[in-house]
Amino acid sequence: MYDRILIAVDGSDEAERAAKRGLEFARVFDATVDILHVVERKALRLARSADQKARLRERGEAVLEEIEGLASDIDQPVTTELMEGRPAIRIAEYAAERGVTLIVVGRQGLTGVGKRLLGGVTERLLHRSDVPVFVVPKGAPDATTDYSDLLVSTDGSEIAADAARHGAAVARRYDSAVHVLNVVDLQAAGGAFNAGGLEREFVDRLEADGEEIVEDVAMEIGDEVPTVTAAVVRTTSFDGVAAGIREYIDDADIDLVIVGARGRSNLGRRVLGSVTSALLRTIDVPVLVVTRSS
Repeated sequence: MYDRILIAVDGSDEAERAAKRGLEFARVFDATVDILHVVERKALRLARSADQKARLRERGEAVLEEIEGLASDIDQPVTTELMEGRPAIRIAEYAAERGVTLIVVGRQGLTGVGKRLLGGVTERLLHRSDVPVFVVPKGAPDATTDYSDLLVSTDGSEIAADAARHGAAVARRYDSAVHVLNVVDLQAAGGAFNAGGLEREFVDRLEADGEEIVEDVAMEIGDEVPTVTAAVVRTTSFDGVAAGIREYIDDADIDLVIVGARGRSNLGRRVLGSVTSALLRTIDVPVLVVTRSS
């Protein structure tokens, strides 16, 4: 599934933590590794002298050398690359040109307005990339080898089915249990102005549809993974499906979440999707985002 992994680093603690997980992933999948640092074009433009620009590039080289040292500690060969430009664009272009099959990035901690808006390089990359992106949040545990329980969130769409196949591939390598989850969003089903509640028969039908969805996925991947658990949960939260997923993550002690991005809008631009965006903003376990359906 992953034979060439690109780890994008910026010198932050989050990027270093993501790099450690990416290097471990590469070891388990026997993948080649590219380490990329992009010197931001804006920073170069604001530099007032040639010396300042040189220091920005030197800092980038130092960041690459640090990650190269981490790779050497586990005997993982890597190729390093220093580029200039807009990071999200350069990362996506590099991945497309070099045949990368997985991108690994860190997600910075979110405070204030950032709790509501993901922003930054990670979101822009997810909008652009046709390659799955493994996002490691600041609060993720240091352990890089424990993926005992994986969660695949599914809504029955093609991209969700593709995410399940990625989940199965990871589960085979790590001997993981896979939890296949469908969340029944009662707020969305009832509409924002529904004050009378939903008919029990209608809710039962929603749950039956969800059970059919998760059972189909469980049947498709069941022969490939050690254990599959299919679950349907309800949520009445105004945070919608993401709230149901977060609660399940806590209850089942999930180590990795695999989700599909929504696809492309009618304008041809990739749409991240509200559920995926909300998860990336609010959970402290890594998220593998499958950005394109096969």
